[in-house]
Order: sequence, then C-alpha cells, then structure tokens
Amino acid sequence: MSQAKETNATEQFQYDPNNLLESLIEKLNLKNDAALSRALEVAPPLISKIRHRRLPVGASLLIRMHEVSDLSIRDLRQLMGDRRNKFRISDKQFKPKASNPAS
Repeated sequence: MSQAKETNATEQFQYDPNNLLESLIEKLNLKNDAALSRALEVAPPLISKIRHRRLPVGASLLIRMHEVSDLSIRDLRQLMGDRRNKFRISDKQFKPKASNPAS
C-alpha cells in the first residue's frame, strides 16, 4: 500500500509543462494555445514546442507568465513540476575567455 502512495507521489512531481500551460489557459480564461501565445506575446510555435517537450520553459517566458497571470514564479515552477530549491551555475560562465597572443 505504501509503495503505491510513493509511486503516485513521484508521478505527481514530475516535470509536466502541459499542466503549467493548461493552468494558465484556465486562469486567464482563454480558449486555446493560440490565445495563450497572444496573451504572452510569443509565437504560437513556441507554445507548441513547450507542450511537446521539444523546448523547455525559459526564464524570460516564465517571467512573462508571471507578469500576465500574477502568479508567483514559485507557483509557476510548481505547476510544471520543477521542485528544485537551488539553481547551480557553472564557474565557467563567469570566467573571461583566454585570449591568444598574436604570434
């Protein structure tokens, strides 16, 4: 019995951008993905690629969703199943590129 609960809990917390998109459509009283793309001011193929998991939800789109829906970033991330507490950035991103001296 407890194993079934654990399985259900892990399925519940998996990444699912469709839940995020459907929640936004419902909250904003929209009809479909095309109306959502107009509300977010993005191209319709972007919403399609996110729905079919060919493209992740980027930071700029997440911020735009926040601005349009008044949901917090944390709530939006939870709707899509992102439960990370910290984001780690590689040290390489902050180091300047080494320049090659002219020969």
